[in-house]
Amino acid sequence: MDKHLKDWNPEDTSQWDSEGKKIATRNLWISIPSLLCGFAVWLYWGIITVQMINLGFPIEKSELFTLMAIAGLTGATLRIPSTFFIRIAGGKYTIFFTTALLMIPAVGAGYALQDLNTPMWKFQVLALLSGIGGGNFASSMSNISFFFPKKVQGYSLGMNAGLGNFGVTTMQILVPLFMTFGLFGGEPMALVNTSGTLIGKIPAGTDTYIHNAGFLWLLFLVPLAIAGWFGMNNIKAAHVSPDVKGPIGSFAIITFMLIIGFATAAFGLWLMLPVKVGGSGFMVSKWIVLPIVIALTVFLLKLIPGQVGANLKRQYKIFDNKHTWAMTVIYTMTFGSFIGFAATFALAIKVVFGFQHMMVDGVMNHDIANPNGPSALMFAWTGPFIGALIRPFGGMIADKFGGARVTHYVSMVMVASALGVAYYLKQAYSSATPEEYFYPFLALFLILFAATGIGNGSTFRTIANVFNKEQAGPVLGWTSAVAAYGAFIIPKVLGEEIKAATPEHALYGFAVFYIICIVINWYFYLRKNAEIYNP
Repeated sequence: MDKHLKDWNPEDTSQWDSEGKKIATRNLWISIPSLLCGFAVWLYWGIITVQMINLGFPIEKSELFTLMAIAGLTGATLRIPSTFFIRIAGGKYTIFFTTALLMIPAVGAGYALQDLNTPMWKFQVLALLSGIGGGNFASSMSNISFFFPKKVQGYSLGMNAGLGNFGVTTMQILVPLFMTFGLFGGEPMALVNTSGTLIGKIPAGTDTYIHNAGFLWLLFLVPLAIAGWFGMNNIKAAHVSPDVKGPIGSFAIITFMLIIGFATAAFGLWLMLPVKVGGSGFMVSKWIVLPIVIALTVFLLKLIPGQVGANLKRQYKIFDNKHTWAMTVIYTMTFGSFIGFAATFALAIKVVFGFQHMMVDGVMNHDIANPNGPSALMFAWTGPFIGALIRPFGGMIADKFGGARVTHYVSMVMVASALGVAYYLKQAYSSATPEEYFYPFLALFLILFAATGIGNGSTFRTIANVFNKEQAGPVLGWTSAVAAYGAFIIPKVLGEEIKAATPEHALYGFAVFYIICIVINWYFYLRKNAEIYNP
């Protein structure tokens, strides 16, 4: 069978029924696990850093938050070039190559974690490289959007994103589990603090193979790369990827565009971070760094000469559409919240509930281990699991009842649950027995995760209705790129507020943002006189 689809039109009922659905479904079911591994490698620092504390790595807790922030910023920035890969390099070549690239940070983490004295800068470089997994979401979603007709866009995109996001949950279950035995050899390390897995607590002194957190992903990435090469298709139709050349040329283009994303993300991190963790010491505000990184990435990509630059300029027309910006804000509310909370959930549980908070010699102390604290690794998977599991249903509900209407009600739930989480965070972080507040905190956070998942699925449906077929793919990629900065902003904000002993302020701020999104969604898509009424 020809791997290049030259006359592809999923809106053609006869073509869809005869062969289109089969081809689209095959590409979807290779895309989903590939995206799952991308999420896993991107966000595994949220679990690895918890275990680094438990193993006594000589790195300050506040510095460990920077690893997740680095991965978050890089992964989000790489989504900007990844948004445009499909039209330039084709779906098959893009998914195969970007999936194969994930082996680099996975193997690197496996080696670095075998030594307690590995310097911080090596972990920073690996966190930077793991951002490849975050970038893969934009190209994956853009690719799948071209395979399915509008009538099932909510379902197909919800399945790709929702099950792909199971990479977070899968990682949070497999990483602690694989640390308990020496599947890949190497010397174990003994736990200094009690750890845990899905099945229970593991006492201090237990041998732990933390390096398996990196190596285990090779078990999936190698066969997935092979499946992508032999099972996926490039769509060479005029509205998708008409100019795709050979694989080598496509890989070279993807690599060059990724390097631009790495460079701008690294520059932003350098501006923002202190000298002791490799930064400039300028300590530029994250709210200034973020637009600098986004604008610089878009600008440098636009300077690429020849056919690639011309293709990008054509796709950049999405920026002339005000609905691109409206949907970017709304999508950031849903997916940005999901990915940001998923990135920091485990470490937040560890820092807030795993330590006692009491006055010592007239000063509030947050460094006394709490023997009754919950195991972060036992509970961290629950929120991302619910958020990812429910996302396809959010898409299907929106297909039936309307994207904007579902988003509207979900946003209200997000506001209420964020305020509830804020209350219990405040109580826990000023208590010598924070575990008393853990289960209400957990329940409200799970509701918040569920709401982000449903809302994420409903925004996919809105995008499919608002934009034409040519623009929908790039818009999905762009909105997901900006939303992914939640994996940078939320760990950064929460880490700063925890350091200031006011973690509840972070949730107050998020709740205010959700209210703003309710107004935007209502004005553009839900009020009766809206330009695009999408109830």
